[in-house]
Amino acid sequence: VQLVESGGGSVQTGDSLRLSCSASDYSGHCMGWFRQAPGKEREAIAAIYTETHSTNYANSMTGRFTISKDHVKNTLYLIMNSLTPEDTAVYYCAAKDYGFCSDSVGWTDYHYRGQGTQVTVS
Repeated sequence: VQLVESGGGSVQTGDSLRLSCSASDYSGHCMGWFRQAPGKEREAIAAIYTETHSTNYANSMTGRFTISKDHVKNTLYLIMNSLTPEDTAVYYCAAKDYGFCSDSVGWTDYHYRGQGTQVTVS
């Protein structure tokens, strides 16, 4: 399984951005997004049950972020709205084959993890 993020870049405050995570050879049941800002710990953004499309968001991420998955393209998405400089971070996707699926699942509890895509908001 290989996870490859894309869609990051440099944007202005107030802009929106859609990140993608291509999940080759993955057919598991749970995927998530994380981010790590400079000098800070990696934090969970959201998770999605890929079969039911049920989603969970970290409390601080509700409202501006939307996680979704396209089964046909086998791609995970994260739509981010009203971006601010505080959203500047490397954004990562992750996937797991079994077990609990929630925004509370830690980075290391996922079985597969991407390399990240940089988002810079100025």
